[in-house]
Amino acid sequence: MSDVMDILANASFWVAVLRTATPLLLGTLGVLLCERAGVLNLGIEGIMVAGAFTGWLTVYAGHGLWTGVLVAALTGAVLGSLHAWLTVGLALSQHVSGLGITMLATALSYYGYRVSFPKVNTPPTITPFEAMDWLPIPILSDQTALTLLALLLVPFLAWVLFRTPLGLAVRMVGENPQAAEGQGVAVMAVRSGAIIAGSALMGVAGAFLTLSAFNAFFFNMVNGRGWICVALVVFASWRPGKALLGALLFAFFDALQLRLQQSGDGLVPYQFYLMLPYLLSIVALVLVARKAAYPQALMKPYRKGER
Repeated sequence: MSDVMDILANASFWVAVLRTATPLLLGTLGVLLCERAGVLNLGIEGIMVAGAFTGWLTVYAGHGLWTGVLVAALTGAVLGSLHAWLTVGLALSQHVSGLGITMLATALSYYGYRVSFPKVNTPPTITPFEAMDWLPIPILSDQTALTLLALLLVPFLAWVLFRTPLGLAVRMVGENPQAAEGQGVAVMAVRSGAIIAGSALMGVAGAFLTLSAFNAFFFNMVNGRGWICVALVVFASWRPGKALLGALLFAFFDALQLRLQQSGDGLVPYQFYLMLPYLLSIVALVLVARKAAYPQALMKPYRKGER
């Protein structure tokens, strides 16, 4: 218990929590936007990998960091367009399409890396985003601009979804697309736009790993974060504010287990600490998910004119 209290009293621990939560928050907001429109996007894992690679490669080629972020977002948007065409335009299985995009994007990224650096054993590095030392806010001043962007997106997305006509249209097509069509809403266009925008956020989530958290691209660096984001959307009950809470909760457990491993006495197997954030997150998910009100048209294909 004393070890845990010492860890919690250390400011560097909370810096690590916020840094770990950033890609989860960006990815969760992306999934949330897709699902609010009624479409499950299991392509997030691959989109994050592709965003991480293309963003990093852009900066490595000599372009600016924000250009790398933009390229990562465009990469996500392109893959989101493919998912939208398959699931909205052709009304194919959202599960199969998403998993296919994950495999396609991951394979293309790894292939692109091998082609670009055929004789390199150590991943080349770039100069990542610097901490915002000019910001007079403890903990946040030790983060990069991408973390600040992720935090600002939470109230912005909440405002768009719950205070604007566009957000109302997104929620309508996710709840009852037939009724939305009767009100003159272009259901397929709104769903496709939400998927593309959400996938762009997933690409930025991947770019955070290579342009902010690390300074290189390497295989398996996303390491299942995309699947965590899918679960966090359920924990958040499809609300941006709760998405921030869920991302911070998982990041808290993850950062805690790393420090418990370092300070452990060897009596507890390290596998227990590795399991801890996932176990506690599952418990939290089960407690919250039973009361979650999911979008009624989620994963239901829509064909114009059908009743």
